[in-house]
Amino acid sequence: MPHAQFGIMTAPSQVSYDDIVHVWREADEIPAIEHAWLFDHLMPIFGDPNGPIFEGWTLLSALAAQTTRLRLGLLVTSNRFRPPAMLAKIAAGVDIVSRGRLDFGIGAGSRPSHPAARREYDAHGLPYHDLTDSLDALDEALTVIRRLWTADEPFDFAGNHVTLSGAFGNPKPIQTPHPPIITGGRSSRLLQITARHADLWNVPGGDLDSVGEAAQRSALLDRYCAEINRDPGAITRSMHIPVSYDRPGTTRDAIETALESGFTHIVLGLASPYPAGVARWVADDIIAPSR
Repeated sequence: MPHAQFGIMTAPSQVSYDDIVHVWREADEIPAIEHAWLFDHLMPIFGDPNGPIFEGWTLLSALAAQTTRLRLGLLVTSNRFRPPAMLAKIAAGVDIVSRGRLDFGIGAGSRPSHPAARREYDAHGLPYHDLTDSLDALDEALTVIRRLWTADEPFDFAGNHVTLSGAFGNPKPIQTPHPPIITGGRSSRLLQITARHADLWNVPGGDLDSVGEAAQRSALLDRYCAEINRDPGAITRSMHIPVSYDRPGTTRDAIETALESGFTHIVLGLASPYPAGVARWVADDIIAPSR
């Protein structure tokens, strides 16, 4: 079995702050759990549409201050929500608070086919453009963000989506040259952007069909890397797999299939309410048998 890195994801929605803190602190004490994630939505996409949901980066910064070992991030930030220069500033701060443990997750933002996610733009006065536009904007955003994290002098940038004058990031992130970048998505254009910018690439999984499709997209990512003379092995393949508390065997089977398909960065999605000792249970009953 290939070497794998296992982590957890706790959606910051329909759950209390104290419950998430408890799970993350527990996970921080368990070496088998190497990373932990939140998602980035402004309104619930499941359960009560008017229920509680936390802004991802604010919560991530708080969790970074209350953990010491876990790598952490958002899976993935919506590039539609925040101007890229502001996002670079926020992420640099979280990397500093975490003492260099941030994995910077980013994607184009929600598709219009997801109405529960679509409504959060109108509710917060945010523009919503078509997918082609948002993917081109993501490419520019990553160019700008990486430059803000690494440039020694102020710079100007004039793109189709981003215009900056005298841009400069200070303080810089702790990690050099910058925090690892993880993209999320399946489209061909997203994979081209991943080939150019990312260190990890994440897709949802959990059943044979989704894993099979992800493997096909992974092969396409290999091709895009080859086209720009980048080693495909430089991009770690990541998969989100929901955890079944009642049928853990199905989760272990999904992990085995993902690993066999080359996805070695596994994010285990934990649904709330969280069972008592859920992090220890995940380590003992899900991760250990999958090693």
